[in-house]
Amino acid sequence: MKTPAFFARSELTQTLWAFRREFFIVGIFSMVANLLMLTPTLYMLQVYDRVLASGSELTLLAVSLITLFLLGMLAFTEWSRSRLLVRTGVRLDQKLGTRVFNASFESSLSQSGHSPARAFADLTELRQFMTGTGVFAFFDAPWTPIYIAVLFLLHPWLGVTGIVFALVQAALAWFGHQRTIAPQHLAGTAQAEANAYLQGKLRNAEVLEAMGMVGNLRRHWFQRHQRALLRQHQAQGISSRITAWSKFIRYSQQSFALGVGALLVIDGQLSPGAMIASNVLMSRALAPIDLLVSSWRSFIGASEAFARLEALLETHPERDAALMRVPPTGAVTLRNVVATAAGRSSPILKGIDLHIPAGTVTVVLGPSGSGKSTLARVLVGIWPMVAGEVLLDERPLSGWNRSELGPHLGYLPQDVELFDGSIAENIARFAELDPDKVIAAAQSAGLHEMILRFPKGYDMPMGEAGSLLSGGQRQRIALARAIYGDPALVVLDEPNANLDDAGEQALQKTVLELKAKGKTVVLISHRPGVVAVADRILILRDGQIQAHGPRDAVLAALQAARTPAAGARPEAPPPAAPLPA
Repeated sequence: MKTPAFFARSELTQTLWAFRREFFIVGIFSMVANLLMLTPTLYMLQVYDRVLASGSELTLLAVSLITLFLLGMLAFTEWSRSRLLVRTGVRLDQKLGTRVFNASFESSLSQSGHSPARAFADLTELRQFMTGTGVFAFFDAPWTPIYIAVLFLLHPWLGVTGIVFALVQAALAWFGHQRTIAPQHLAGTAQAEANAYLQGKLRNAEVLEAMGMVGNLRRHWFQRHQRALLRQHQAQGISSRITAWSKFIRYSQQSFALGVGALLVIDGQLSPGAMIASNVLMSRALAPIDLLVSSWRSFIGASEAFARLEALLETHPERDAALMRVPPTGAVTLRNVVATAAGRSSPILKGIDLHIPAGTVTVVLGPSGSGKSTLARVLVGIWPMVAGEVLLDERPLSGWNRSELGPHLGYLPQDVELFDGSIAENIARFAELDPDKVIAAAQSAGLHEMILRFPKGYDMPMGEAGSLLSGGQRQRIALARAIYGDPALVVLDEPNANLDDAGEQALQKTVLELKAKGKTVVLISHRPGVVAVADRILILRDGQIQAHGPRDAVLAALQAARTPAAGARPEAPPPAAPLPA
């Protein structure tokens, strides 16, 4: 069946449209349930107008048994549609869970403001609304005119009364939507900002405690928290007033409908049984509208969640699974690469042209703030704002399937981040454990003996973010993770920042082993000792390449630039990166 144009507008609507069969069946169950809802009304009519008039116990027994059977069918129908919606919710989560995870991860990586936790909260809110009681109102609402039509059959004034109250409740629902959507959006945004501020600061709880900054943090957080509370109070106040008006109308409708029926009975235009039945029928006719009013807040939240998920999936489309490549050799080429960041007036990297041959070791030097760490992120394709071409084996990084490419890339960031789990799991990148590869990576990083000294060895849990290890231990485990599986391209950003002399010697040994295997290594460091293992040197200054080429040639050029010519008057040396020892 061809998807209608309306549902083809986005990936999320297409996914929901794929469940049209389930929702169609729910609609069928709702139709049967609403027809069976007439059972109490018909039963009252029969009891008041037939049983009481005839005094027949047999008639009462027959009518009661039929009613009991129909009510049993009603219960089964409602249970069936609820169970079907629950199963639909599970399937919806299975279909969107992985997709939302990947998109939110990419969003977090690109710093576009979508939080993974918020994305899954949106998915949960959308799923709960679409598979909960709120959606029943949309299936039951079309039956309101049918119930009102039955009221007209009993008496025109009863039908008119039903229409009046239906219009009043529909107007209240529309008014509630207009008055609550903006305040609730502001309240949600303010609460999210307060939570994000607090979570961001708690990542550095030790620094806050040591330097007495907790009180200052609390004051700043409390201001945001108070603003969020004020927004929530305003939104809840409007919602409470609308709910109160809805209850007033519902209670008034029950009494007023009974009064209209009584008046018609007094005038001889309606039987007492029809009066009682019409009161029940009118309550049932207006129940879906009342449910719409009461669930309007959930509907607004689900609508906002839908809009955020739709924007997230459109911003980060699913990667083409057909982008399967042969394993890369590790040759990297940058052509006129410009890397920028939000809030900066000038780029971090300015027109970088660079070629790193496969199987070579390139050491990147330069003062702080020259763009070295940004270059490392660009090389592995995780810097969000990049112009120009970043090629791996002459193919753009965006043309590789990241899941396929990941095992062929090794990256050690300047700020080491480990994850809650065992040492072996972190080294193996939380993939299926291959003990031989884990031990080989640990031996290459020079920490195999150190791990064996731990009480549980490779199975030792590291705690959240590796909190149970020292800075040097975390860095060496991160190094082992980077070289796990012998990736073709390894980018190391300040890998020796927390290493002692023994650790730095192990690092140089690791780099030489990678080089012997034909792997491409890019190593960023401030320490001069790593220059000994370099094939090529790249010097950055102010986001531009100051020097690049074979190690000996670059060192000779720098030495010549620092040494005055014979007989020349000594002058201050031109600004350049410090000459490595």
